[in-house]
Amino acid sequence: MKIVFTATGTGWEDKIDPRFGRAEYLLIFDEDTNKMINIDNRNIQSVEHGAGSKTAQLLFEHKPDVLITGNGPGGNALNLLSRLKINIYVGAAGMTVQEAYDAYKNNKLKKGESYA
Repeated sequence: MKIVFTATGTGWEDKIDPRFGRAEYLLIFDEDTNKMINIDNRNIQSVEHGAGSKTAQLLFEHKPDVLITGNGPGGNALNLLSRLKINIYVGAAGMTVQEAYDAYKNNKLKKGESYA
C-alpha cells in the first residue's frame, strides 16, 4: 500500500502540511518496500489558481492508496483524485509525518472524501 502525506519537509520528523494544494512536499511511503520518496511541491506557491488540481496531477504516476493531510483537498482536486480511487484522511495538522502515520494505523484520523 502507498500512503502519501502532505508535509513541510522530507522526513518522518517533519510536520504535516495542513494544506493539500499548496503543500511544500508530498511524501509517498510504500509499505510493501518500506521506502519513502518525496516530491518537492514548493514551486506551487507562485501559482495563483488551480494549485490543488496541479498537486493532484503529481500523484497520478505514483497511484497512492491513501492520502493523509491536515484539511483535505478542495473540490477541483477531489474530482481529479477520484480517478485514483484514493482514501483521504484528514486531521493530521500539527503532527509529524510519523505521528500521522501512527494515528492512521491506529484509526485516529478522520476519514474525509473517499472513492475506494
